[in-house]
Amino acid sequence: MGRKTREENKARIIAGLRQRGYSINSINDLMRMSSKERELIPFLAGVLEQFTDERDKERGAERCRKNQEESEQLWDYSTDKEEKNKEDKNKEEVKAVGWDAITDACEKIYPDQKEPKHYGTLVSWKLGGNDPLDGISIYDGGDCWHFVTYGLSEIYEKETDNKDVSGYGMEFTFKLKKDDYEDEEAEIRCICGILQAIARITFTKGEIFRPYEFLYTGQTQGIDTKMQSAITGFITVPDHDLGSINTQNGKVDFVEFVGATDAELLAVRNKQTDVKTLYEKIGSDVTDYSRKSVI
Repeated sequence: MGRKTREENKARIIAGLRQRGYSINSINDLMRMSSKERELIPFLAGVLEQFTDERDKERGAERCRKNQEESEQLWDYSTDKEEKNKEDKNKEEVKAVGWDAITDACEKIYPDQKEPKHYGTLVSWKLGGNDPLDGISIYDGGDCWHFVTYGLSEIYEKETDNKDVSGYGMEFTFKLKKDDYEDEEAEIRCICGILQAIARITFTKGEIFRPYEFLYTGQTQGIDTKMQSAITGFITVPDHDLGSINTQNGKVDFVEFVGATDAELLAVRNKQTDVKTLYEKIGSDVTDYSRKSVI
């Protein structure tokens, strides 16, 4: 993912969609349910691994940039009149009404933050990239960083038949406690990568995440970049700051992920407690890498 301003990222993605003849963010084929089982083959370690070698990360980013540039150059050289007409038509059609609705909701909570930190995909999922989320904004919540995703709902125009729900009907959020991190930007990028990985489950398997569920990864290493935290997975709760919004494309619920320890997640998995009770014991929706297990 690349660091851009939110508006630059939105404009870039829309331009890419226009160039390739798309008018909307198609997810209709993926709107299917699968098992609610949340016990997954560990995937977070793979996400974290990409941040441990800066050289490989930069090399991968450069490959993405070159692929994108080559794709855009190929399109620029196209002389097909029909395709050019389609492009001109879609310049008028592509609208980011869902994207703007998310931004408006965030700006009600953070009215003084018109340009938060924002990470956009180098090559969007729609154009063949590996990251399903088109962008992630990170707001300064005082004692924490508040992450908000763009891409699980219909952030452009309406395509699905259900007028009441936008896309998958959700966007992810996460709050990371500020701390004396050795590399705070790396920790922020790491969370962005994890949110992309979780969103990929939805895009590939149709999984819908609801509040008061848990995501047990099976790993014992922390989700921080140094893999030293006791936090290894997540529970989900409603984001009480953002709640739900009704957009032109339908309703969107903001589902917040809260870090949990292996012992806590095993207790939920083994039905020794439930997510609501665990959340009350944790006592905060802000993930603190330094906190100890409450179980």
